Amino acid sequence: MNLVLSFDDDRVRAQALAAALGVGCAVVERHRFPDGETRLRLPPALPARAVLLCGLEQPNGKLAELLLAAAGARELGVERLALASPYLAYMRQDAAFTPGEVVSQRHFGRLLAAQFDAVVTVDPHLHRVRTMDEVVPGRRGVALSAAALLGAFVARRVPGALLLGPDEEAGPWVRLAAAGRGLDHAVCVKHRRGDREVDVVLPGVDVRGRAVVLFDDVASTGRTLAAAAAGALAAGAASVDVAVTHALFVGDALEQVHAAGVRHVWSSDSVAHASNAVSVVPLLADALAAL
Repeated sequence: MNLVLSFDDDRVRAQALAAALGVGCAVVERHRFPDGETRLRLPPALPARAVLLCGLEQPNGKLAELLLAAAGARELGVERLALASPYLAYMRQDAAFTPGEVVSQRHFGRLLAAQFDAVVTVDPHLHRVRTMDEVVPGRRGVALSAAALLGAFVARRVPGALLLGPDEEAGPWVRLAAAGRGLDHAVCVKHRRGDREVDVVLPGVDVRGRAVVLFDDVASTGRTLAAAAAGALAAGAASVDVAVTHALFVGDALEQVHAAGVRHVWSSDSVAHASNAVSVVPLLADALAAL
């Protein structure tokens, strides 16, 4: 890659990525019209290989600009264009659970494959496909993980902690975070009754007197983490902290998590948030350099 492009709200992270890659950095200028449309302006001369950095939290307001920027970059000379999206939206709807549901992962992946030669992301929801290559058919897909970074951070901050995944899907991620760090781990069982209604059953592990750290890939409404934290404290845990890759924390989610008794919340900077404790930029840089 010879250039990192980004929108102005991702300038700081783009500069860090460009520095790690040893390439230049440029901003896609935006002008928003009163009717909600956007005019974009890219550097008039672009190299043959570039990466567009764009996190896709709150995606619906970003997608039109992302696709227009990609098309514009092609017109201005980019032959190989990669997307670096630390948080990739629309990955969780990976199956039709009721008749007529649109499988957003499938269709969103095809949309990205039509615009980008490669898509690099961190801890995407890949529970029903094996690799990111399947999500972006015919293109290169790279799924990185912040689990080891957060596991190492937790091992320093809370030595001997018990890592708990709040649901079965977090199992592989929790095992990766615990591996080689002398940390015990286990996984809870979750029963979801709605977007904000969940029940969490603790695993058959004695948590009495132990420092528990809940590990998950994404925190959205925070209800799963809050239920798991309340259960662990009720079962006698000495403390409960939280470590997540993607700190979305929609609305009052963070307040709900702390109200359940959580002491600290740590996250990666895949999504900009006050809880950011580790950076995924080195992971992205290594993956992009290898493309």
